[in-house]
Amino acid sequence: MAVKIRLQRHGKKNFAFFHIVVADTRAPRDGRFIEQLGSYNPNTNPATIILDADKALAWLNVGAQTTIVTRRILSYEGVLLRKHLQGGVAKGALTQEQADKKWNEWKALRDAKISAKKAGLVKDAADKAKVALEAEKKVNAERAEAIAKKAEELAEAARKAAEEAAAAAATENAEEAPAEA
Repeated sequence: MAVKIRLQRHGKKNFAFFHIVVADTRAPRDGRFIEQLGSYNPNTNPATIILDADKALAWLNVGAQTTIVTRRILSYEGVLLRKHLQGGVAKGALTQEQADKKWNEWKALRDAKISAKKAGLVKDAADKAKVALEAEKKVNAERAEAIAKKAEELAEAARKAAEEAAAAAATENAEEAPAEA
């Protein structure tokens, strides 16, 4: 029986997440599986991967094949590196301590890279929010300036209307005054 480590699709249309499973190659994609190793959610940034690395390594050691995507996921999680290092230990090229040291160094670098990406995403979101706030403040200032200008024009028009009314009243009073005399 040929066994593959592959993805099993779940979720709704255009918003899928996947279970990482060990299944017979003849089984349908979303059908029967032997064991579930974890899950993969590509909808988050960075993608969320939950994986039982020890089970995956055990399946790889007994000959399970991977699909392209699961191979990349296992590589990203370091399962393939661990398999490679264990092969070196079995051949006598490395000691277990050296293999563990290399594994821990790689894990620390990977964790630092992931945390840097998350920090970068948070910083980018904050920068975008700051730019949007500045743009909104600029638009609000322009609106306030336009409203103040319009109010000033209305006040000027009201003042002119009042002056014209006063002038008209004065000329009317001046015309009536000689008629009375």
